[in-house]
Amino acid sequence: MSSNFTKIYQESINNPEKFWKDASEDIFWFKKPTKILNKSNPPFYKWYEDGTTNTCYNALDLHIDQGKGAKTALIYDSPITGNKSKFTYEELRSKVSKFAGALKNQGVDKGDRVIIYMPMIPEAVVAMLACARIGAIHSVVFGGFASNELASRIDDSKAKLLVTASCGFEPGRTVEYKPLVDEAVKQAQHKISKMILFQRKGHEVKLNAPMEISWDEAHANAKDTDCVEMNSNEFAYILYTSGTTGTPKGIVRDIGGHIVALKWTMKNIYNISEDDIWWSASDIGWIVGHSYIVYAPLFKGCTTVLFEGKPVGTPDAGAFWKIISDYKVKSLFTAPTAFRAIKKEDPEGKFFSKYDLSKFESLFLAGERADPDTIKWAENLLKVPVIDHWWQTETSWAISSNCTGIEMMKTKYGSACKAVPGYDVKIIKSDQTLAKPNEMGDIVVKLPLPPGTFPTLWNADQRYKENYMSNYEGYYQTYDAGHIDEDGYIWIMSRTDDIINVAGHRLSTGAIEEVLSEHQSVAECAVLGVADKLKGQLPIGLIVLKAGVDKDNESISKECIQMVRDKIGPVAAFKVAIVIKRLPKTRSGKILRGTIRKIADNIEYKMPPTIDDPTILDEIKEDLIKNKILKSA
Repeated sequence: MSSNFTKIYQESINNPEKFWKDASEDIFWFKKPTKILNKSNPPFYKWYEDGTTNTCYNALDLHIDQGKGAKTALIYDSPITGNKSKFTYEELRSKVSKFAGALKNQGVDKGDRVIIYMPMIPEAVVAMLACARIGAIHSVVFGGFASNELASRIDDSKAKLLVTASCGFEPGRTVEYKPLVDEAVKQAQHKISKMILFQRKGHEVKLNAPMEISWDEAHANAKDTDCVEMNSNEFAYILYTSGTTGTPKGIVRDIGGHIVALKWTMKNIYNISEDDIWWSASDIGWIVGHSYIVYAPLFKGCTTVLFEGKPVGTPDAGAFWKIISDYKVKSLFTAPTAFRAIKKEDPEGKFFSKYDLSKFESLFLAGERADPDTIKWAENLLKVPVIDHWWQTETSWAISSNCTGIEMMKTKYGSACKAVPGYDVKIIKSDQTLAKPNEMGDIVVKLPLPPGTFPTLWNADQRYKENYMSNYEGYYQTYDAGHIDEDGYIWIMSRTDDIINVAGHRLSTGAIEEVLSEHQSVAECAVLGVADKLKGQLPIGLIVLKAGVDKDNESISKECIQMVRDKIGPVAAFKVAIVIKRLPKTRSGKILRGTIRKIADNIEYKMPPTIDDPTILDEIKEDLIKNKILKSA
């Protein structure tokens, strides 16, 4: 008998236009679309092209019109500053409407670009929604990004205005934004016309009038502003992601498809209804923050949490449990790294027992592959489903997941579950043929992509076509590698360039990492292929231990090597496992495997702009020299 999920999934693949027309009935349109999908110019597909709507109207005004204005829209909690606040839909709309007027007073109009370079504060959400209200295109840049990265985004977007704050806070340090912004503005070829800066209490900075004004000054004479009518295919935002050529890629989101798809996901993937409290522990500078701190929960009309803190250190490894307990959070979405950090600091879960998580129903993980050991640890602690799902900045919502609002499926540890309705996922081998079940290859999605994904790149149609749509005709190339098993479960093993070739054998670094993470002393690990004259590449493992481990490093390394030999076999040629203090990561928690590999292979590399702490790379270099992977300079 066909399951409910299978039936819905097949409908989405066999008749996508009907499926997404039905979904579009759930959002507000000024003018309902009659053309659901335009396929005339592949790979540039258009959803709902003759419809008109507004992102902000769907996020705020619609719920107020339906009599839900007094409902809490946004909860803000900053353990770093001690500030907490709640905003109803009515209160949030009032702030957004006023700031939209402030933007209009500074000459920002429909189609203009606005850079938002802000910490995790309510004003950042207000700025995003205010842009949407007047039809401006926002480009949020992660707060604290280096000046040259901010400058490149100013240049590429040709932004008219920049919204920022005096500083951001990290555990134990203050990130001064103004010097970074000043340097970026100096470096940028394109000159912004105005800067609006939010002064954080106790960290006020001097502003250079008239080009720079404070948040409060910007509101002087600002009038409440209504939503403008936007065509479905106009752009809501640009979100830049690092490009392989060094030039950032501007992922764009079209308005109509974005609202339809994200609203659909809240119930169908995450099982969240209007009365629920939802928390996505990410940052608004990343795609997860865009989609699941700001837009999807507000489209759905539920309550979303904005958290200015970290999983550990603000103040301790119980920070997440406190938020869930305080606000009766139903579901949390975060990165596996966050849970590995908690597990490392509090392996026994002692902090967990201090809090009431009786309202908590599910944990969703994404952003990188969730190793089975971390999932099992979280399951044992939380006693709720822990769901690893997979998606990308390009798609803005999940490609594969356990769709808990449709039908709860069984967990297969190490898999990101099944393709979500709308995504026709295939595995293609290097000889361009479709893989059989369990055969490894490139993961691709048959075109057209569903609504809410990326219709092109900002001012770079050709790059969009060449980068993503040309290697496999009729398919979007995800640049992830893996396999699909006989039950339709998708296994994301690595990025395409993280498949290593050992003496002609294609091996997945993810599979080796999975074995290493099962060792009881290992908190987290990374496996990469280093150049080898004999075998092409050899895998090496970098291992970070859990807090309080007193066994000697050499014994742990030997045990890890033996585990890989036992579980994967001698074919892996896995002979090096190095215990290190910490792994280099981006600020969003992804391990910088490519950079480590370049260091190991003695290849010149650029300092990654997203790196959390550059000093870690020197530590890695020393560890590689000490273990004779890298020759001393």
